[in-house]
Amino acid sequence: MLIGIDASRATVRLRTGTEGYSLHIIRGLINCTSEHRFRLYLRDEPEEGLVPQQPNVEQVVIRRARLWTHTGLGPTVRRERPDVLFVPAHVIPWPGTGAVPSVFTAHDLGYLHYPEKHPFFERLYLDWSTRHSASVARRVIAVSNATAHDLHTLNGVPLSKIRVVHSGVDETLAPVRDKQRIEALKQRLGIHGPYVLHVGSLQPRKNLVRLIEAFDQVKDAVPGLLLVLAGRPGWNVQPIHDRISALGLEGRVLLPGYVPDDDLAALYSGAEVYAFPSLYEGFGFPALETMKCGTPLVCAGTSSLPEIVGNAALTFPPTDVNGMAEALRRVLTDPALRAELVRRGFERVEQFTWEQAARQTLDVLVEAAEL
Repeated sequence: MLIGIDASRATVRLRTGTEGYSLHIIRGLINCTSEHRFRLYLRDEPEEGLVPQQPNVEQVVIRRARLWTHTGLGPTVRRERPDVLFVPAHVIPWPGTGAVPSVFTAHDLGYLHYPEKHPFFERLYLDWSTRHSASVARRVIAVSNATAHDLHTLNGVPLSKIRVVHSGVDETLAPVRDKQRIEALKQRLGIHGPYVLHVGSLQPRKNLVRLIEAFDQVKDAVPGLLLVLAGRPGWNVQPIHDRISALGLEGRVLLPGYVPDDDLAALYSGAEVYAFPSLYEGFGFPALETMKCGTPLVCAGTSSLPEIVGNAALTFPPTDVNGMAEALRRVLTDPALRAELVRRGFERVEQFTWEQAARQTLDVLVEAAEL
């Protein structure tokens, strides 16, 4: 079988959740079978070694400046049809890909739960593209049961069409025991003390204003404690800066920007606790990454997060600043609790592997092709 894959997001240099998923699931699919052939549709040339170079893998670079999915990928797929098309994000080309069976991955319907937390036109496009893709796809992969529930109840996608495949966690992540490596990274990022960590784009859905308010309540629980919000500035970031100023937390709340993948293990490992207060997550990669690196976790008890973390984190309602602060305080001041959360985290994260995700995804692709 010839499996076509939209690999455009896998080559993005500054990868976040969806881009990381695309890269890892493509690598996993290629590595889990030699029975099928893969055709990767790319927006640009991948850097050397990014995806496996094997005889059953071909790369097709499609040069389009705008509307790449619809004006580049779509015509190419319709002209040289694979047996099935896999889109690891939410947009199947429009108009439809004709007789080519399609599968796409739905990551997140948070724009329906919190529409005000997304730019207006982005929200419209997300809604249209998800509904369009769900209508033309033969199967829809949901990255969590929470996302599957949303697809069915909010978008009307038949349950018979949805397959839940949990994502994996980067196998290269591990606790960093080398204190000099951690200190070198902290110096480079301007982190001069113990810290509470959050990693992700700075945007309203991440609920960072409330995290700043919770941090203000616990900042004296550990001498010199800092809050590190690592990630690219996103949409409507000004309220974050305004709250930092209003609470007089300049110098205590640090925004070092995007941190490369190679530095993440040390950044996670050096943190006192990871805080994940997001209003909505379709999956929540940082929760797994935190547990993989042996750092205790506190997180919102909504959307997909309870499903992902199990009993390996302290949870709180994301709109409850006092509850968030109490969870942080408990982990910061109770060594036994910290150790127990770390132990549970190591056990929990073993349930999420890219090998398992790839094999389950391949099963869905074969199923769609044979319908």
